[in-house]
Amino acid sequence: MSTPLQVTASRLRVPVTDADHIRGPVDAPATLVEYGDYQCPHCGLAHRNLVDLLRQRPDGVRLVFRHFPLTNVHPYAEDAAETAEAAGTRGCFWPMHDWIFEHQDQLDPVHLSLGMQQIGLPADEIGDELGAHEHLDRIRGDFVGAIRSGVNAAPTFFLNGVRYEGTYSVPDLLAAVDKAAEG
Repeated sequence: MSTPLQVTASRLRVPVTDADHIRGPVDAPATLVEYGDYQCPHCGLAHRNLVDLLRQRPDGVRLVFRHFPLTNVHPYAEDAAETAEAAGTRGCFWPMHDWIFEHQDQLDPVHLSLGMQQIGLPADEIGDELGAHEHLDRIRGDFVGAIRSGVNAAPTFFLNGVRYEGTYSVPDLLAAVDKAAEG
């Protein structure tokens, strides 16, 4: 007699730490981790909804962004991720993150450099860092953590450590976050 196959929910294998990019209160009852790709159109749609989610639940959710660049289909995704990380070392991860998602069709090096300047970052200095791939280890670390957690597409979300299988529409995200906040 064979044993039935048990399906278990995918869990986040890399816990959230202070080293992550976090938006929202640290003590929020719901933590939403996104593995995303800056050039992915689905991630762009999700980004707009996540901004709305954070606006509607400012004390109820914290958002964590981790990199999952799918370079085989999005040639500028890794460059954009490196740019966001370089901005992050200067305290500007979220402004650069938002700029990148708002300009998804302009992620070539020239436009990324313009974006850095618009945010007030030293584009030449960051350009040197990007050329040396100083921030690539962080991105690859996020990618490996994603694979360990069963991620195979972007965007992929984990809500309070468990893979979120719903849509990323605002009503669905609100309902999921509210339910997670209840415990």
